[in-house]
Amino acid sequence: QVQLVESGGGVVQAGGSLRLSCTASGRTFSSYAMGWFRQAPGKEREFVGVISWSGTNRYYADSVKGRFTISRDNAKNTVYLQMNSLKPEDTAVYYCAASSRLRIGTNEYDYWGQGTQVTVSS
Repeated sequence: QVQLVESGGGVVQAGGSLRLSCTASGRTFSSYAMGWFRQAPGKEREFVGVISWSGTNRYYADSVKGRFTISRDNAKNTVYLQMNSLKPEDTAVYYCAASSRLRIGTNEYDYWGQGTQVTVSS
């Protein structure tokens, strides 16, 4: 069992930056690929990006590529989402998720956090 807790959300002006964190419980964090997702009001949850177990491989949705960066610190059981050049359309609840397999563009993850709100004002 893995429990995930996101933090770092808030309100930021367009063009600004935020860094989200997701801390996992348990000693097997390094065996999971970690994904970030987001869900805007009235829309389906969408894939943002994923990082592999070791951090070597990272994949991003086209909508965030070049602006968002995922990293992880396995010693701290934490994965990060650095968001730069934020746009109003990035406003959403952001979720981290863990998967025993490296999954790209799919919601089929094993564990989910509760989400953190990010609001980008114009």
